[in-house]
Amino acid sequence: MVAPADNLQSSDARGLIHRLKRRLTGSIAHRPQGASRLGAALLLLLLLLVIAPVLSLVVIAFGDAGDVWPHLLATVLPRSAMTTLWLMLGVGTLTTLIGVSTAWLVTMCRFPGRAIFQWALLMPLAIPTYIVAYAAVDLLDYSGPVQTAMRWLFGFQTARDYWFPEIRSLPGAILVMSFVLYPYIFLTTRATFLMQSACALDVSRTLGAGPLRLFFAVALPLARPAIVVGVTLALMECLNDIGAVEFFGVKTLTFSVYDTWLNRASLAGAAQISTVMLLVVLLLLWLERRGRREQRFATTTRRYQALPSFRLSGGRAIVAMLVCSLPILLGFILPASILMRSVLFHWRDNLSTDFLAAMGNSLFLASIAALLTASIGTALAYFARTRKSTLVKAATRLAAIGYAVPGTVLAVGILIPVAQLDNWIAVSMRDWFGLATGLFLISSGSAMLYAYCVRFMAMSYGAGETGLQRISPNLEAASRTLGRTSWRTLVEIDLPLIRPSLVSGALLVFVDVMKELPATILLRPFNFDTLATLVYGQASLEAFEKGALAALTIVAVGLAPVILLSRTSARSLHGD
Repeated sequence: MVAPADNLQSSDARGLIHRLKRRLTGSIAHRPQGASRLGAALLLLLLLLVIAPVLSLVVIAFGDAGDVWPHLLATVLPRSAMTTLWLMLGVGTLTTLIGVSTAWLVTMCRFPGRAIFQWALLMPLAIPTYIVAYAAVDLLDYSGPVQTAMRWLFGFQTARDYWFPEIRSLPGAILVMSFVLYPYIFLTTRATFLMQSACALDVSRTLGAGPLRLFFAVALPLARPAIVVGVTLALMECLNDIGAVEFFGVKTLTFSVYDTWLNRASLAGAAQISTVMLLVVLLLLWLERRGRREQRFATTTRRYQALPSFRLSGGRAIVAMLVCSLPILLGFILPASILMRSVLFHWRDNLSTDFLAAMGNSLFLASIAALLTASIGTALAYFARTRKSTLVKAATRLAAIGYAVPGTVLAVGILIPVAQLDNWIAVSMRDWFGLATGLFLISSGSAMLYAYCVRFMAMSYGAGETGLQRISPNLEAASRTLGRTSWRTLVEIDLPLIRPSLVSGALLVFVDVMKELPATILLRPFNFDTLATLVYGQASLEAFEKGALAALTIVAVGLAPVILLSRTSARSLHGD
């Protein structure tokens, strides 16, 4: 008996689907061992490179260091730890007030200039804290234009004739750093407010809640996890800073590491202070994780819906404009204006061979670091994607945790293993080939590149991971079905699709390397300057105006990720 044609076609289709499934599962299950081994070896190597500075730090700190610990506990640590605590409390409080209030205003209120403030409030991210500190001292110090104008207007002769707040102080450092770091809280909080828009906030409005009650009773509790994340990022940047706190005369833990190592020639003491900083970092990470774990909320939509926001008019609109304008004015416009003024009045001193050499060094280091981190970070993200293993995912996240380690701590931990490897290479080259290479790794800047890659790997890894998550697994499965290896699939399919994410991650690394000061100043070779160290050196000589062009170049480069963030936020809000 002959089967009907429909049954034959159905049977053939089922057979074809069964064969395709078997081939597909077989190609995925039996990955080339070479690619897996290469990925595992890369992951292991990166883990060792990340862990080595921390292990070295612990060995130095708790090794044969003599009586350094008792001296530090009796003199340096109590004072520097208390100063760091007050600085972080002040910066955390003020950045939270600025970031949350401005995020709420531009999200939930309508007033003149709101569209401009939405992206302009990110501008302070372009300027490193140490540059704003130098500009603030140049403006408000005794010899600056503000106090000079006061003496001219009121006829004062000396500083004893009038009172003016001391900018080189702990309150001055808190104020200046807060107006630079608040965008971290602004970004995370505003994103949360926008995600709430179509859910709880609309329900509260229909029940008659006014702006203040809606903010304190609904929006603020829902945004608490995002605020904790933003504050943690801001405090990590605060802990990492060395240029601003040194210039303000604020002796934090970071300054104590620098001072103990370079001025007191005690690497063991610097390592011991660095271990205390590591404990602070771990505490911040724990608080951030706990804050996010204890309060999780879900929204029913991924697309942004415009809010029927509160319209402000009259005095309320003016207050909202002032609240949003002040951070931009103090955090970007004034420092940038001071830099441009110094460049115009001292352009001969700024446009020198030292500036050109420093710019060349910065561009070279930033480009190499961006290329290395993009390559390694993408490879790690792809390996974690193809290996559905909890252990692999945990290892890749650990390999990308270097961003949480302050640059000063990283530099102390890197110096010893790199110096030992350098000595071994020098002895081997001399014994085997009769060549005198010297300390090649340190003198060539390789130690700096090592620090940059460890510290900023998280950015490239995150960009690669985000890009790969947007690619359907069906594309890779189809490629493997057609006989492509993992490597060819990555090169021919994945990389072209995730190119925008990779470029964004590499750009962020490039800019951060251009701005990085703590690790650079401790690991740079002799007579080697980047733009950041050139600015730092001129400011240390009380000649900040001679480094204004270098500082302005850093600011101009720093605008790139700000523009990128603004465009990315705008696209994500509209579901693009």
